[in-house]
Amino acid sequence: MNIGAVSKASGLPDKTIRYYEDIGLIRPARGANGYRDFSQQDLHKLVFLARARSLGFSIEDCRILLSLYEDRSRASADVKALAQEHIRQIEDKVAKLLDMRDSLSELVASCHGDQRPECPILDGLAGEGILE
Repeated sequence: MNIGAVSKASGLPDKTIRYYEDIGLIRPARGANGYRDFSQQDLHKLVFLARARSLGFSIEDCRILLSLYEDRSRASADVKALAQEHIRQIEDKVAKLLDMRDSLSELVASCHGDQRPECPILDGLAGEGILE
């Protein structure tokens, strides 16, 4: 398969596929003409990577997951531990996003939103009242 066909089949842009090759996540064969020749196994890896990335796994996590996937003697506990750590990181991000929402909601609630130049939102962003 050429890069266009594997891109269509995996749902990944050509640029992403080239990047994954550059960083060693996939290693397609090269034809005599120098063009990439992707196998079904390469396509399978790309679909795997696309799914892992869609779940928010980092490139390095994807590298580990891919090596665990290819290692038939792996312990599922290793995979589970990695996934659990990722869940913990997601929960931390969600908590931070909720804190951000709450802080911004407080600023918005304190703003009259009228024609006056005073704006508690801008004052809050500038830290006014905090440094005094």
